[in-house]
Amino acid sequence: MTKDIKKHKIETPKERQNRHKAMEAIKVLNTIKEDFTQHPKAMNYFYDLYEKVHCKHESLHDDKAKVGTMCIQVPSEVIYALDAVPVRLCNGFYTDDEIGSDLLPAKSCPLVKATVGQFASQNFTDKPDVIISPTTCDQKAKSGAIIEDMGYSVYDMEFPRTKESAESREYWRRSVRKFTKELSLDLNKKLTKKKLKEAIKKVGYAQYLYHQLNSLRKNSKSPILGKDMFLVTNAFFFDKIDNWMEAVKLLLKECEQRVKDEVNAAHKRSPRIVYTGSPPIFPNLKIPLLIEQSDAIIVADETCSSNRMFNDMVSVDEWFVNDMVDSVADRYLKGCTCPIFTKNNDRIRRIIDLVKDYKAEGVVYQAFAGCQVYEMEQRSVLMAMEKEKIPILYLESDYSPSHLGQLTTRIEAFVESLKNRRRKQK
Repeated sequence: MTKDIKKHKIETPKERQNRHKAMEAIKVLNTIKEDFTQHPKAMNYFYDLYEKVHCKHESLHDDKAKVGTMCIQVPSEVIYALDAVPVRLCNGFYTDDEIGSDLLPAKSCPLVKATVGQFASQNFTDKPDVIISPTTCDQKAKSGAIIEDMGYSVYDMEFPRTKESAESREYWRRSVRKFTKELSLDLNKKLTKKKLKEAIKKVGYAQYLYHQLNSLRKNSKSPILGKDMFLVTNAFFFDKIDNWMEAVKLLLKECEQRVKDEVNAAHKRSPRIVYTGSPPIFPNLKIPLLIEQSDAIIVADETCSSNRMFNDMVSVDEWFVNDMVDSVADRYLKGCTCPIFTKNNDRIRRIIDLVKDYKAEGVVYQAFAGCQVYEMEQRSVLMAMEKEKIPILYLESDYSPSHLGQLTTRIEAFVESLKNRRRKQK
């Protein structure tokens, strides 16, 4: 009797990377869902979305041209108006970080290494048709050239390093006009007054929904944890905007009811934290998770993966195409508080305002190892917080799952110091 010989399929490198990324995503999602019990039911949409995209690798935008964006400074209103979808390429996977480490210097920012690593492995759920790389931070600017050498179409979008002068404003307006024209030609789509007006209003409504939801966190009993808010805002990177807005509407309605019912997503004594620095991008949410696992709650943030994305809506004086394009450009320059600017008093002011508005008791400032602009700016932010008598914890981290013990110890000590400070003030 002959034995049946089972033929085992040999796993390709891409399949192996997909499996590793899925395992990484599942581990974080399980932590988010199982280690915390007070999440709103409407968050299930977002949990399922991340499982679908990052664990099952299901595409969301097969029917649209996909414009990959390397930074939030790329105007999404223009992309939507040209009947395409923006897909932000900033990457939070340690699996891709390891791949990118072979292509970039060891001291490079892990976010940039992970982004380049994803291109090297071609490991996309929704592969971009064209990539827009604004010349914001130096590492992203140089990584655009590396990605182009891999055979991708990359458009460099020039961004000024100051924002106070009229010259910078005009420089950026010209850059956005040129980008709009080039993208229109590349996608073979005409930018119309009607389409651009609709796109501005749609993105504006998404911003409005975010701010309505975010404002509920000002309550002494916050209806939602920071780790869930980061998932909501990160989903805006890649989700269909209409689906995202419908999901946020449901979440907003539930959170409004939770406020009325005095549901507290955290504990009664949990210190309130404002989070700032390098952006938490799924699945690299280890610092936000450690903060909230240590009995604190993130009630607001000043990062480009969350709050900063939704600041300052487009303000239009005249609804003509050229005027609208200039108004879109103004929104992305005036509202930006990225540390790539030579002067960044706006960011310090915004952090202080968030502490006051959200009645926060401390600030956690995270900088990725190798992210020079955030590393360099931390001193001025720490001095400003000290002047305002706002406790602040500075952390340097990367995408590695190691060093969690040391980070946990520092965060727990900071949270306990905030609790002690509160007791003394009573």
